Amino acid sequence: MTDRILILDFGSQVTQLIARRVRECGVYSEIRPFNIPDSEITAFKPKAIILSGGPASVHESFAPKASPAVFSMGVPVLGICYGEQAMCQQLGGRVEVADHREFGRADIDIVDDSALFEGIWKKGGKHRVWMSHGDRVIAIPQGFKAVASTPSAPFAAIADEIRRYYGVQFHPEVMHTPDGARLLENFVRNIAGCKGDWTMAAFRATEIGRIRQQVGNKKVLCAVSGGVDSSVVAGLLHEAIGDQVICIFIDTGLLRGGEPEQVDKLFRDHFKSRLIHVDAGRIFLQKLAGVSDPERKRKIIGEPFIELFEHEAAAAGGADCLAQGTLYPDVIESVSFTGGPSVTIKSHHNVGGLPERMKMALVEPLRELFKDEVRALGRELGMPESMVGRHPFPGPGLAIRIPGEITPEKIQILRRADAIYIDEIRKAGLYNDIWQAFAVLLPVRTVGVMGDSRSYDYVCALRAVTSTDGMTADYYPFSHDFLSRVSNRIINEVRGINRIVYDVTSKPPGTIEWE
Repeated sequence: MTDRILILDFGSQVTQLIARRVRECGVYSEIRPFNIPDSEITAFKPKAIILSGGPASVHESFAPKASPAVFSMGVPVLGICYGEQAMCQQLGGRVEVADHREFGRADIDIVDDSALFEGIWKKGGKHRVWMSHGDRVIAIPQGFKAVASTPSAPFAAIADEIRRYYGVQFHPEVMHTPDGARLLENFVRNIAGCKGDWTMAAFRATEIGRIRQQVGNKKVLCAVSGGVDSSVVAGLLHEAIGDQVICIFIDTGLLRGGEPEQVDKLFRDHFKSRLIHVDAGRIFLQKLAGVSDPERKRKIIGEPFIELFEHEAAAAGGADCLAQGTLYPDVIESVSFTGGPSVTIKSHHNVGGLPERMKMALVEPLRELFKDEVRALGRELGMPESMVGRHPFPGPGLAIRIPGEITPEKIQILRRADAIYIDEIRKAGLYNDIWQAFAVLLPVRTVGVMGDSRSYDYVCALRAVTSTDGMTADYYPFSHDFLSRVSNRIINEVRGINRIVYDVTSKPPGTIEWE
């Protein structure tokens, strides 16, 4: 059985990064709410447990606590930020409100050697880390020693080497702690003794067996959109159960240029599988006529999507199972780990959600993976890089990249502008450096002079961000030469646009979705 690390979440905005760093070590990890029953903790059979950070203070009357089972299983425990404070408070230490809070970069002094720092930091060294705390530990439990400190946090890192309990006040999971990933690797590989044998090849084999066991000889419907997630789901299903999977592609008329043809080619030439292609652009445009509100657009797109999907499914003979491209961030974000179900559950391919009347068992083979892991699985399946490396594209498509009313003319204008933008990014060799890039046709017209005449045309916004999994994002710093080149092309080649702007907004952690 593959070694597993259990991460108990106390509400940190960056808990997902802990799971990602652990998986990068070749060790499987899962995030669960801090208050799961003891039976779930023991049933998980973790090789080690990590307590995440969180926004609470241990002095609050309803401050979250780790289950006593965490400290009775005999496995290594690592507390991060609030996790360290909770561990100290529960094991007999003391925590107080700090006179001097620490948020951002800080330098820690290594005051003693520890297995946690083995091969990374030595006693007497000083190292840069990322802090984010308002409380501080002022007394550590019996058996612990201080291994790192700052002027305002005497117990910035602590260790009980006998019980293999460790705590750090800083965040090793974020990029701003340069050696943090190595520290986490020390914990899961050396201290916990995990083998590091969790690979995409192993996941592929395990998941194929799981699909076959769940599905048996039943048929499975799979909605494909042309995006990475649904394509990888379809590819994995086809390898697992072959002709039992029926793929349905609803072309809403809101896709990027050339995408319907690319979907057809992928399924015909690569998978050599059955694909039902429904050209329904006219239906969706009629439904969207005169609608400006973005949330109404989503719901309007969802209704005919489901109706068409059900109709095609019935015509194909029906099925007992439905495959979805649910990812691990979707699973995590659908639950508020500090207060029950979230009010917002993200949806991707089934943009409006499925009605209760569709009584089908869900098959979600990607629900344990992050986005970049899905790409790795696609490569493991031998899918073409043009599909695996494609930038994310929202379910509602161009509809939400046209603020205001949608018209066929606007769709054509945006589609051409977006194609030029992506073409220039590819020519510059930047496509794989960018998480997502796209154009937006703003509901603004400006007066301009083009040649010897005036124009009254739309403003086009360009956006490009860097990210690992879309949880946080920063704008991509294009050169002025690149922006000048792409702007000139769009204005010269796309009738209807006379001004270009570039969006330099970043996406902070904790926000649910951006387009």
